[in-house]
Amino acid sequence: MAKKQTKAKKNRRSFTGLLIKLCIVAMVIVAGYMIYLDAQIKHTFTGNKWEVPAQIYARPLVLSKTLEITPTEVLEELSLLGYRKVTNPDSSGEYAYWNRKLIMVRRAFQFADGYESMRKLTITWQGNRIESITDHTAGQTVGTVRLEPWLVTRLVSSAREDRMLVTLDTVPDMLPKTLTLVEDRDFYDHHGVAPLSIVRALIANLRAGKTVQGGSTLTQQLVKNLYLSREKSIIRKAKEALMAIIIDARYSKSEILQAYMNEVFLAQNGDMAVHGFGLASYYFFDRPATELNVPEIATLVAMIKGPSFYNPRRHPERVLERRNLILRLLFEANEITAKQYESYLNAPMGLASGASLASGKHPAFMQKVRQELKEILADPSLRDSGVKVFTTLDIYAQRRAEKALSSTLDGLQKDRKAKLEGAMVVTHIDTGEVRAIVGSRQADYNGFNRALDAKRQVGSLIKPAVFLTALEDPTEFNLATPLQDKPITLKSKDGKLWSPRNYDKAFRGEVPLVTALIESLNVPTVNLGMEVGLDKVIETVRRLGVNSWIREVPALTLGSMSMAPIQTNQMYQTISNNGRYIPLHTVSAVVSANDKLLWKHAEFYSQRADEAATYLLNYGLFKVTREGTAKRLGGQFPNINMAGKTGTTDDYRDSWFTGFDRNNVSTIWVGNDDNEPVNLTGAGGALPVFINYQKLQSPKSLSRRFPDGLGIAHFNKNTGKVTVAGCPDSLSVPAILEVLPPPRTGCRGETIEPPKSDKQDDKSWWDRWFD
Repeated sequence: MAKKQTKAKKNRRSFTGLLIKLCIVAMVIVAGYMIYLDAQIKHTFTGNKWEVPAQIYARPLVLSKTLEITPTEVLEELSLLGYRKVTNPDSSGEYAYWNRKLIMVRRAFQFADGYESMRKLTITWQGNRIESITDHTAGQTVGTVRLEPWLVTRLVSSAREDRMLVTLDTVPDMLPKTLTLVEDRDFYDHHGVAPLSIVRALIANLRAGKTVQGGSTLTQQLVKNLYLSREKSIIRKAKEALMAIIIDARYSKSEILQAYMNEVFLAQNGDMAVHGFGLASYYFFDRPATELNVPEIATLVAMIKGPSFYNPRRHPERVLERRNLILRLLFEANEITAKQYESYLNAPMGLASGASLASGKHPAFMQKVRQELKEILADPSLRDSGVKVFTTLDIYAQRRAEKALSSTLDGLQKDRKAKLEGAMVVTHIDTGEVRAIVGSRQADYNGFNRALDAKRQVGSLIKPAVFLTALEDPTEFNLATPLQDKPITLKSKDGKLWSPRNYDKAFRGEVPLVTALIESLNVPTVNLGMEVGLDKVIETVRRLGVNSWIREVPALTLGSMSMAPIQTNQMYQTISNNGRYIPLHTVSAVVSANDKLLWKHAEFYSQRADEAATYLLNYGLFKVTREGTAKRLGGQFPNINMAGKTGTTDDYRDSWFTGFDRNNVSTIWVGNDDNEPVNLTGAGGALPVFINYQKLQSPKSLSRRFPDGLGIAHFNKNTGKVTVAGCPDSLSVPAILEVLPPPRTGCRGETIEPPKSDKQDDKSWWDRWFD
């Protein structure tokens, strides 16, 4: 018996020892596994937890005293930015307007060049110009203020997840309070897992016979979303609990809560998953999370339980019921008063359309942005790190250009078999900033971008380069210089004969240079180009900003070379900017997710053409819109001075127009992708697009400084010689006065003696004695 007891004790000791060893091994394994999990968590949680799309912003609207801008244009911008019209603005994103007086609370914003805090402003108008800007926050009048830029779109990566990161200090205090109250009321007391919550949920589920309550903490939900699959198993649940404990031990409650607020899935936007409260705030309410009110916060928190089931756009009654339940929980927890509770229960959901975050917007412009970003940020991972890309896009110019192109082509298509296509580029003259790009008649088509990639013959749009080449030699050419308009035949280097003709097949003998430009006459232009030299014309085209290959043949003077609309626009940007070349660009700055400036567009310009000669050319282009091939434009806008040039190619295959007002230059191409004739001149196809575009906005009248040395001179229309003012056959045009000889004949042909020199008295005694 004693032996049996001894043996049993030995067996128990052996079993206990084995059990202890197994426990130690298990503890070592668990410890090792937790160390492994800790390393995995640390790598992800400390670094970039997510691929965050690049945020693409439009240009900020800058308002300044005396700026010519209508109140309607500013109110349109506020509507775009999601500002709310109220009686008494006192919170971020609110405004009131009456009697040409705007009171607004401009949002705080981290611009590329620094942070600007919230400001309460009053702006008044005198006519269509801003009269004064008062900053009530600073207690002073200011000369300039800018609104925050509009978030255009987000360049989402292949992960198809979209989010906008927020921090606890940039959201209302009620958001984390509501979140923890509803999803994990013991959040600040447990250590990643809450056993009592699990037991409580288990009992509730057993009583109901189905899952009605979850026992997972916010930390566990975060782990599941960040690291684990949706698989339902004990092993996955155990792993989830271990990782939650590790995260709770390593990171603060604030860090965990902030991560959850950025990770939680709240909606599906097409094929894009909307994660986090930052993006959901824009998606559902079209405003930043910092401006969410209590009912809106309750609505978003209500959706966590089932983003599809509680989708407020599809099932408003469901989410409204759950929102009100959450409001009651806030009232019972003394987070809101009884009066507030009653008020919030009656508050409408006030959902936005969600269109502000629609993907694929303005694809032609975004293609140019992507091209520039690839050069600016060579590392692709940087483009998915939540960078903010500040662009030059003017969303109103973009939408108006899209509408003008599509609607005009729809109207022109009716009598034509060849399918009309088109492209349009709008740029800011003084800065080279691209304001709008339309690459197709179907503006939302994300395919072949005709504005950037369709190289077509430009026709008469090249003629200003020929005239500028001549006008830069003022001793030989001016606007009154007679040009031959008679039949000619030219031979190219390869022996081919070419006989150019005017559009009306008529010849005028001789015409002043300015008339050849205004009426877009072919033969005088060819004669002028041959006289100044084809090599010099090509050099001028290159100086104006065109880098494409150009064949040195006489036909180049009439636009035989091919260019994309954006290249043509670059040429006219230099012309309209008084000969000052600025490279066209869409990206102005790139800022990291933590608001560090990564890249800024360097301001660059080069005086590529003589300013006085360019002024004379622009005078002729203005006359084109009043008396010449684009006079329809002057008829539509009789009180606004604009300039431009039409272009038509052989067999009417391409219709072009480039025009500009004080601020912007626009280039339009209309044609067929298969190069079939469309039977449209520049005046019949592209010009109507420009006119309809200008009708949708408020174009500003041209005003250019008169360069030093220029003045109005008087020439005989037939001979081009300087004459006196007032003669019936005289031509009065701007000219570089210092190179002109004095008039030699009067109106009736009488000789005019040159004035005696006043320099006799300045001669030395030696010169006077020995003349």
